[in-house]
Amino acid sequence: MPSAFLADRRLIRVSGTGAEEFLNNLITADAENLPQGEARAAALLTPQGKILFDFLIWRDQTDYLIETGAAEQDALLRRLTMYKLRAPVDLKAETTEGVSLSWGEPAPQGSLRDGRFTKAGIDLFRLPGASASGDAAAYEALRIEHGIAESGRDYALQDAFPHDVLMDVNDGVSFKKGCFVGQEVVSRMKHRGTARRRVVTVSAEGALPASGTEITADGKPVGTLGTVCGNRALAIVRTDRVADALAAGTPLVAATVAVTMALPAWSGLSFPAADPAARAED
Repeated sequence: MPSAFLADRRLIRVSGTGAEEFLNNLITADAENLPQGEARAAALLTPQGKILFDFLIWRDQTDYLIETGAAEQDALLRRLTMYKLRAPVDLKAETTEGVSLSWGEPAPQGSLRDGRFTKAGIDLFRLPGASASGDAAAYEALRIEHGIAESGRDYALQDAFPHDVLMDVNDGVSFKKGCFVGQEVVSRMKHRGTARRRVVTVSAEGALPASGTEITADGKPVGTLGTVCGNRALAIVRTDRVADALAAGTPLVAATVAVTMALPAWSGLSFPAADPAARAED
């Protein structure tokens, strides 16, 4: 079974009689209906609806565990504490360092299914601590293959909406549970269909340039490369601009490398109909 160890992951424990209500009123995912055994994508947003922190969350009996990057652990804990006020909630940074991953069957004892990959038809299991070895590059390649974006590698925090990184279609955002920070903006994007940036998988015949390289069509930017692995990569692009380029037969290039791109099949999304005349240059 393929495996990997991510040394840069950390945990925050949320406990207490008010933990469920506290989280449900704050984060994008539905904490109340989160099943045991599943790690689900979630985010804490700015009031303007952009991702301030992205993470995975799961139940640990009556508690919740949040898995975040080591660089974000302290800042996320401070932000959660700021919102706590007098709620009957305890917040604590766990001492466990790193998360072990494996994909395929059987599931390691005590592990959790990563709901992002379940949507893509992949059984990927997460288990806190260093119980597995393996090259993290294999995990990065798997993320690229299935269009699973992560902050720091594919986008900067406070620079993307949940829709941009497919959280509206991977259960990372609940549109039924009621209010949370940034909910008004995110719900409006969904109901008006105004999301124009999406994660795509990028392919080339040769090696792709480095992460952060701009992708252009006829010299105009359409997006930026995120995680790169050889001739495959993730990118967040303006789908309307890509659609116009495809309709016009205009090559898409990253630096000087010709690329093709596709929306992840599991997302159910497609590029919009091309209509350059109807779009403002913004």
